[in-house]
Amino acid sequence: MANETDLAIALLALNHIDSNCPREEWIKAGMAAKAIGLPFEDFHDWSKNADNYKDRKDCEVAWMSFKESGAITGGTLFHIAKKYGWQNQKISIRQQKTLPQKKTTKRSKNLDPYVIWEQSLPALANHNYIMQKNGIPDGLRYYPATEPQLMINGKNVENYLVVPCWKNDELQTLQFIPPTKGDKKLNLPGASFNDGYFTVGVITDLIYVVEGIGHTWAIFRASGKPAAVCFSCTRMKAVVKALKTDFPTIHLILLPDRGKEEEAKKIATEFLCQWIELPHEMPLNSDINDYAQTHGHEALNKLLQFTKTPELHYKLLSGETILNTPSIEWVIKGVIPTKGLAAIYGASGSGKSFLVLDMAFSIASGEPHWFGLQVKKMPVTYVCLEGEAGIGKRIKAWTLYCNKSVPNDLRFVIQPFNLLGDDVSELARAITTACGVESLVIIDTLNRASPNTDENSSVDMGKIIVSSSKLQNTIGGVVLLVHHSGKDETKKLRGHSSLLAALDGAIEVANSNNRREWHVAKSKDDVTGQSYSFRLEIISFNEDNKGEKITSCIVIPNESIENGMRHVLPPNSGNQKIIWQALLNLFNDTTYFGQAGAPKEKSCIRLEDAIEKTKDRLLCEQKRQRERARTAIQGLVNRGLLIHAGGWLWLN
Repeated sequence: MANETDLAIALLALNHIDSNCPREEWIKAGMAAKAIGLPFEDFHDWSKNADNYKDRKDCEVAWMSFKESGAITGGTLFHIAKKYGWQNQKISIRQQKTLPQKKTTKRSKNLDPYVIWEQSLPALANHNYIMQKNGIPDGLRYYPATEPQLMINGKNVENYLVVPCWKNDELQTLQFIPPTKGDKKLNLPGASFNDGYFTVGVITDLIYVVEGIGHTWAIFRASGKPAAVCFSCTRMKAVVKALKTDFPTIHLILLPDRGKEEEAKKIATEFLCQWIELPHEMPLNSDINDYAQTHGHEALNKLLQFTKTPELHYKLLSGETILNTPSIEWVIKGVIPTKGLAAIYGASGSGKSFLVLDMAFSIASGEPHWFGLQVKKMPVTYVCLEGEAGIGKRIKAWTLYCNKSVPNDLRFVIQPFNLLGDDVSELARAITTACGVESLVIIDTLNRASPNTDENSSVDMGKIIVSSSKLQNTIGGVVLLVHHSGKDETKKLRGHSSLLAALDGAIEVANSNNRREWHVAKSKDDVTGQSYSFRLEIISFNEDNKGEKITSCIVIPNESIENGMRHVLPPNSGNQKIIWQALLNLFNDTTYFGQAGAPKEKSCIRLEDAIEKTKDRLLCEQKRQRERARTAIQGLVNRGLLIHAGGWLWLN
């Protein structure tokens, strides 16, 4: 049997071998370790650092099969270690002082994580790896050249970034990250991660769970939210379980590397948490830091909003959750939401294609208003399948009239496109690559995008809706379908009624008696009925090869009608309908006329009186009735049904 010093040297040699070695070599190393007298615990602690480590039982079965006296001797251990840079030399005086007097510890003290952590110095922002990943040095250290040389798996870890793995303020192990690209991350031999982790940021009510330290930096810089490092995708489940134990009420969001989505989904389902998937066009094994470095932290922050939740048959929402549901965000205020499925439709010759192109220019260029309605800037992709030969003329006319260049965020597709084929995935990939994960896609027209289908069939229309929704979900924005109206104009869109039912917003365009107008036919906010008048103005430019002028048209809002509004329909549902009906009675009973600039004959009501006298009609918590009444009245003002000035209301 070897003496204490020989055993310590043998342990150093074993830990010098890369535990990720081929299984045949792993078995030889184990047989040699047993032959020289090392205990099972040393063999197991070394084996645990391998990426393909199964469990303790697997190690025990192998260990029991090793014969202490056989063809494999202790010399084989040193022979294998030499392949990994081991130098068979006498142990230093410093190392001897750290050796245990009795063979009772699981690892040699010179590989004790606490010792190495104390030897390491606080990391600096200019460390190569931190700079490469746009990282944060807080809580990290590096192994300095001033300390004794530290070899792990044949690598000198001088200047390596040292990442600690903590559990309840107890240091479990260390990970070493090389300062230069190409070298592998190393884990401390003879120590286990157990169920520890490392956190960037302060844990409050939410935390992301990721594989590596670089991922936490990207998330923290993008959102300011904390993230926990697992140190390996195989440890994500253990860390999630530990976090659930340490913080029972915390909201966990898993963010796996590309290609590990299914594993994350299984963990999220088991522990009732959420996960986020990277865009599928990213290469396998790419990560969230790669995404941030390519698209920027603002784009990453948007991506973090697209969480996935395990499918449950029933979702139980509290009343408070319903009341606090965020208000709808709009691309065009009150008309088209930032997420969903919408349509613009009308008869041939109504001007809908000119109108939708004008809308696209306004949204992509960030114009503050369109027909007086607030606009949110968003990338736009225009899939032109009808009249593609004339699209160039329309663009030219717009740029000449407005004296502006085509917005950088407006792109066009003039290739054939089929909503019911593989084209949906290909288009979505092209859009997300160029525009990110939140944009507007215009399909002009629906008929050309769905050839050989029967629009009047519920089955075919169902397939169209499913494919359109798939495109919308993939781009994370809104899909706007350009469609024709039916022969019977009272039935709105042409085809099966399921299409209108599936829409989150719809615009109808009409041309009657040389008068063009569009109105809100459907809105998520139930604000319908507003109509806006416009005209098409002819723009001529250049000359063709015959010397004739080329012409096209642009959309001009009709200023002859105040605010472009023709008529406004009363609300037909919701709080606005309840308040509107109550206000009509108040206007009939009031004794005030001509207040705050209103016409002398106009009945007037003080705004605060209107709120106080109508709020009790609303079916909501008493503490919220005043707020809801005020919001409903403001909605009626916005619709144009009421005028508000100087604290007074009167009918428009």
